[in-house]
Amino acid sequence: MEQKNEIILYQEIPLGRTKEEILQREKIIKNFYVAWNIANPGKRIYNVSLQAFIHIKFLSFQETVEKASRSYKSTLAVTYLTEILELATVVNYTKPKEGNKKQSRFYDIIIIMQYSKANFGIIKLTVGILRGSREKIQYCITTIEKTTAQPATYTQ
Repeated sequence: MEQKNEIILYQEIPLGRTKEEILQREKIIKNFYVAWNIANPGKRIYNVSLQAFIHIKFLSFQETVEKASRSYKSTLAVTYLTEILELATVVNYTKPKEGNKKQSRFYDIIIIMQYSKANFGIIKLTVGILRGSREKIQYCITTIEKTTAQPATYTQ
């Protein structure tokens, strides 16, 4: 049976977009994954929607550090890793990007999943199917920012 442990993040996540703040967020994500891997020695979580395990590999860590560190909210989203892996639902299937060396490790389908976290927003989980073993691998986690939101209005 998979162990579910919550990893508590004690370091404050920088809000800005400077190179230094992005590097700080990269370090936070790296430290989080190290702690998560220790707490989850199987390095996998069963996903209800896929009815399969989603595995965490070096590629998961590598891509998520690069992408999620670009924003405060995506960095924070990574801290909900277990919850995301377990509860995200499939929203689309796509092909790996041509010329992307990291995605060339996957079969011809990449699974796009989403998790709507209460009081947070929508989190995107990208999952690839590894060539050979056919394991489903967490490729990247980022937040989805709604660009169509209208300003709130107040009426009495």
